[in-house]
Amino acid sequence: MMPKRELVFVVEDDPVVRQSLIMLIETLGVAVRGHATGRGFLDDPDCRLASCVVLDVRLPGLGGLEVQSRMTDLGLTAPVIFITGHGDVPMAVEAMRGGAVDFLQKPFDNQSLLERVGQAIARGRDLRQEEELRKIATARLATLSPREREVLALLVEGRMNKAIAAELGISSKTVEDHRASIMRKMQVRSVAELVRLVADSRPRTAQ
Repeated sequence: MMPKRELVFVVEDDPVVRQSLIMLIETLGVAVRGHATGRGFLDDPDCRLASCVVLDVRLPGLGGLEVQSRMTDLGLTAPVIFITGHGDVPMAVEAMRGGAVDFLQKPFDNQSLLERVGQAIARGRDLRQEEELRKIATARLATLSPREREVLALLVEGRMNKAIAAELGISSKTVEDHRASIMRKMQVRSVAELVRLVADSRPRTAQ
């Protein structure tokens, strides 16, 4: 069942540290779930609902960096905060390149961790909203005919009806008909909205 609150995962093999982190993060008013292994986290049916993942780099079996890579392969966009007692610069660089929002070494300041988790949750919320918009836009684009897609491509370039008609070798009236159909299928009222929706359909590029 989908959690009512934001869901943060803590993936840490040390049970004492894991429970301490869970209790600390719960003070933010969010739901927190712990796992001792990366595999346990990835096998959790709710892992796709994660708002943020606090992930130890050194884990039995799948290491933290490998878990991060698997998350990317699975399309999991939750921001990752890495924690470790054995951190080094190359590992931190690799983690950040993989999309981690932070890399903290134990022992870390509790308030600092809470601030980072709060920021990651906000970022995760934005990512989920973007993904939902992308799915909606992609589904609507799929309803367009091949000709409507051609007209759409020229519309978003800012071409006028006459220019589109000349480009495609069709009449202006036919362009107008296609345009009206596109607006209806895409559920927009203006070209500006149409351009925005097409942009929403494109995969989010790495920051």
